[in-house]
Amino acid sequence: MSEAPQLAPSRRRAPRKGVRAVAAAGVVLAIAAGGSYAAGFGPFARDDGPDPAAMKQARAFLADWAAGRLPSAADRTTEPGRAQEVLQSFTAGLDIEKPELTAADDGTKEEEDGTLGVPFTARMPVTGLGTWTYESRLPLREQEGGGWKVDWRLSLVHPRLSDTEKFRLEREESAPPKVTDREGVSLVDDAYPSLTPLLGRLAGDAGGGGGPRGAVELVDRASGETVRTEASFGRKPDPETADRPVRTTLDAGWQSAAEKALAKADGKNASLVALRVDNGEVLALANSPSSGFNRAASGTYAPGSTWKIVTSSALLLKGAVAPDDVVDCPKYLTVGKQFHNVETSEHPGATFRKDFTESCNTAFIGLRGKLDDGELGEVARTRFGVGQEWNVGIPTYDGSVPAPKDETEKAASMIGQGRIQANPLIMASVTATAVSGEFHQPSVTPGAAEDEDATRTEPLPEKVVAQLRTLMRATVTDGTARVLADLPGEVGAKTGTAEVSDDQDNNGWLVAHRGNVAVAAVVEEGVTGGGSAGPVVHSLLSTMPQDPP
Repeated sequence: MSEAPQLAPSRRRAPRKGVRAVAAAGVVLAIAAGGSYAAGFGPFARDDGPDPAAMKQARAFLADWAAGRLPSAADRTTEPGRAQEVLQSFTAGLDIEKPELTAADDGTKEEEDGTLGVPFTARMPVTGLGTWTYESRLPLREQEGGGWKVDWRLSLVHPRLSDTEKFRLEREESAPPKVTDREGVSLVDDAYPSLTPLLGRLAGDAGGGGGPRGAVELVDRASGETVRTEASFGRKPDPETADRPVRTTLDAGWQSAAEKALAKADGKNASLVALRVDNGEVLALANSPSSGFNRAASGTYAPGSTWKIVTSSALLLKGAVAPDDVVDCPKYLTVGKQFHNVETSEHPGATFRKDFTESCNTAFIGLRGKLDDGELGEVARTRFGVGQEWNVGIPTYDGSVPAPKDETEKAASMIGQGRIQANPLIMASVTATAVSGEFHQPSVTPGAAEDEDATRTEPLPEKVVAQLRTLMRATVTDGTARVLADLPGEVGAKTGTAEVSDDQDNNGWLVAHRGNVAVAAVVEEGVTGGGSAGPVVHSLLSTMPQDPP
């Protein structure tokens, strides 16, 4: 099988050494506090961006910090002892669990002090309250003996953390929220652990208040006085609506089944979304672990080969390919770097249908010339609503499909890699749009989509919808989603595997539809989609054999 987007490791340049001596006349030196660099040396070459070794170290530090490997993260800095102490006190003191730290692709630059500044986004789940999100920069300094280290300073943890100011978590006592499913069944129950972090937000946004409240305060280290409030969670109830329960689009049965289905992820971080195809109403939204960051709706992942649904739509829309056209599937294809299929499989003389059902990366990449550079993003936005602003009723990340910077990135985007980002909520919506032809903004609270829908999309032609449904059905009966083949009904699906980094296993994806329900699941470091996300989706659909009314 060849369903996973495997990128062969790119050639790594040796870390650049700082200029030790310059004898040639006319060379312009840029003097900085950390050393001097001849033009064209230092952390940047003339045209090809920051040193890959520096970026690898930055991402490794963030990955260790996020995973709680604090000794390892600290060892990547210039002051390991101090770094470990601060990282530990910051996360433990503010009740932060499972932070998500993402280095930005753009904005890396050489700072005045000679370090390489790498911007990153920190999403810090504060236990029982919500997620504190902020931007910071990671300073990297090249070492005398070669290699790079994080130049330790308090401000990299948070721009306002300093020798004179620190953070403090304040919690307020509050009554439990009153939130129900679409039929009035209370969702304030241990059977729905993934909803616990969201209940207060849902109740508060509806005016009822309730649920946990608190704040992250910046305080003076000497006096203990509050300097400013960095993040607030929850809000005080409105006396007129405090006793009125908030009804959601969720279904208690589907939510409970989704929570249990995530046990099939074998303890890995995972998330799952199920929604109605006809109107986008979310039936279930589950995360593992259930507390903290809402990966299902706010996560930022490469969608891997599940994105081939959108790529196929773009190709079919302009008649660039037809299901029975022969589109060869070789083992390898080089576009700046070498791309290949899982286990370097190949399918000589394959049709496009075979390429889809077996998820052949090289075949899809070979069709990149059929699309203009910005065309995939335009189709994602105007047909599937990806990248537009959604009003779901809870905080969400609504996707990004930037135009590729070069041919290598364009090749990667054809298979859901590069800079394309999504999450299970987005991919469940993509699946629903593909099989119905019409985008419906997802919603968790009734009326949210109608009252605040600022999206503008065009429907897919009926012919394209029929082709997509046929391709997804064949993926279940004859392709990489055979894990769902024993389920009753006309189940269609697409698997995906997304490369993360050299230091992590691939994320596993699977999207599926049956009747009026679309489902998407991701398992972090699940290796393959069919092997990790497949059992999760199978558990959900086998437990809930009937569509909700």
